[in-house]
Amino acid sequence: MAKPFASSADLDEKQETLEVLADGVYALTAEGDPNVGAIEGEDFLVAFEARATPVAARDWLEMLRQHTDKPVRYLVLSHYHAVRVLGASAFDADEIIAHEKTAFLINERGMEDWASEYGRMPRLFREPDSIPGLTHPTKTFSDRHVIDLGGARGELVLEYCGRGHTAGDIVAWLPKEGILFAGDLVEARAALYTGDAFHMDWSAGTLDKVKSFEARQLVGGRGAVARGRDAVDAAIEQTRGFLTGMQACVKPVHDRGGSLKEAFEATHAALAPKFGAWPIFEHCLPFDVQRLWDEYAGYDWPRVWTAERDREVWAQLQD
Repeated sequence: MAKPFASSADLDEKQETLEVLADGVYALTAEGDPNVGAIEGEDFLVAFEARATPVAARDWLEMLRQHTDKPVRYLVLSHYHAVRVLGASAFDADEIIAHEKTAFLINERGMEDWASEYGRMPRLFREPDSIPGLTHPTKTFSDRHVIDLGGARGELVLEYCGRGHTAGDIVAWLPKEGILFAGDLVEARAALYTGDAFHMDWSAGTLDKVKSFEARQLVGGRGAVARGRDAVDAAIEQTRGFLTGMQACVKPVHDRGGSLKEAFEATHAALAPKFGAWPIFEHCLPFDVQRLWDEYAGYDWPRVWTAERDREVWAQLQD
């Protein structure tokens, strides 16, 4: 029997948990759904990630308002994917900050990505008609941007660690508290989506840079908050292991002139024992293998995913 397309059959609501990581530092996790966060400044908030729709974002803000009534001055987008950005209007932020490559990707493929992700993960798009249009950052940077949180709260450092999950992923680092919001550059016991990734860069220098922060707590893109240095490093190395495990399976098949289907089957067989029970593993793997195959075929820049191309790749590999 054919497997349901991507996450189209995943309609069960997830339990959302707001966690206070330190004074004025918050994370919302949701059993493998995308994580979001917020950091208090002296008289304002910095929100990290926007969720898929304004309605979904307002649910998060309502929970956050049980802890603080400060206005959102900055909304930080870790990267361009629709489930992370299309709820931005709910925050009424003065500035929307992202990497310059994220702005480029939104302009290049934002509408296609919107249609693609809505088809793959409809449950996350609560009341999609509430989305006013594409989200565009008002401020971009290339390497590093610092937000002064005011008073004794220190700084929030936004930093580009290299090409990874996309060309423009950034992290948010609180050096005073030792807390890192890593976006989808790290997943804690959740499968990786790598359909727009740079696998070799990500698994090497980019994750090395993420690890160099020596965070004491890490909020990944999905999964539980990693608490303590050992747990943080484990989450980073689990992420690296997923990436290198894919490379070890796909490259030999590509090099000997095998087929994409063979590469997918080899990768699934190798990764499923360790990662198969993690959220969105079956959903992601066909798109992951296709992108890695493209890299070995010489496509440095990811090809655009459309709703039609999604279905074609799924039918070729996962059905």
